[in-house]
Amino acid sequence: MNYVRVFAHSNALLVSHVRNVLAAAGIPVELRNMVLGGGAGELPLGECEPEVWVASHNRERAEALIHEAMAGPGETPGWHCPNCGEALEGVFDTCWRCGTTKA
Repeated sequence: MNYVRVFAHSNALLVSHVRNVLAAAGIPVELRNMVLGGGAGELPLGECEPEVWVASHNRERAEALIHEAMAGPGETPGWHCPNCGEALEGVFDTCWRCGTTKA
């Protein structure tokens, strides 16, 4: 099977997080270079960074999931209460003024 690298970073915890994100989405993942950090300086940096590899047919979906995970949650748009017209931030599901639930 043809595997491609979809993520590399010097922080092994971040690489592990990306692996977990992809595995939770059902994408088989292969980690490489997880123990080569000690070789930095003796080996080229690009060859020492921990990497995440996936099958080539999963590349596009994996890259989208990685981008989403790195970007974090998007900002939820605000809304106006249908009952009293109060302007509310998107993180609120209930109007603070009258108690009406977001429609």
